[in-house]
Amino acid sequence: MGLMADIFTWWNGATIGTKVYTSLVGSFVGQDEFGNRYYQKKGGLRRWVVYSGYAEASSIPPGWYGWMHKIVDVPPSSETYLPHEWEKPHQPNLTGTAGAYRPYGSLFFAKPKPPPSDYEPWQPR
Repeated sequence: MGLMADIFTWWNGATIGTKVYTSLVGSFVGQDEFGNRYYQKKGGLRRWVVYSGYAEASSIPPGWYGWMHKIVDVPPSSETYLPHEWEKPHQPNLTGTAGAYRPYGSLFFAKPKPPPSDYEPWQPR
């Protein structure tokens, strides 16, 4: 990425300000399977993520989400971390894409809604 993109865009990775702040006060905690890197301020009061690519909050896996929001104190990169049995693998947010969920009857559903089979229109006599 070019210098101008690093200065002005936050959605394609870290800006120059974030990179400088991270190098000065950040302590690397770990990295997830998507390449996102997690940091905390020395002393542990502030936590943040530097995304590897497009900044999408739904790309944070459940274990790291719990650590980021201070629900748990142990980061998933720690040897003592064990994922809960109810934690599911990450699925990206597909809203606004061609893969978005479109329920039956939606205007964007692939097939038109067929008429009910037991319907008989009223006929005047």
